Amino acid sequence: MPLADIITGLGLLLALTALYFLPTMLALDRRVPNKWSVVVINVVLGWTIVGWAVALAMAVRDKPTTAPG
Repeated sequence: MPLADIITGLGLLLALTALYFLPTMLALDRRVPNKWSVVVINVVLGWTIVGWAVALAMAVRDKPTTAPG
């Protein structure tokens, strides 16, 4: 197996892993209030398309605003 194939395979694996954990990365970066729920749903149910979509929706929804004061 040539080295180029191994590097390509590792790059593809890295890209797919990043895509799988995209909802988790977004939730942690955006500091959404339910970030740990997003992480759990992403890890446990992310392999299903529905679980991944739910985690993504939770990660990108608007954060509740609080009144100043």
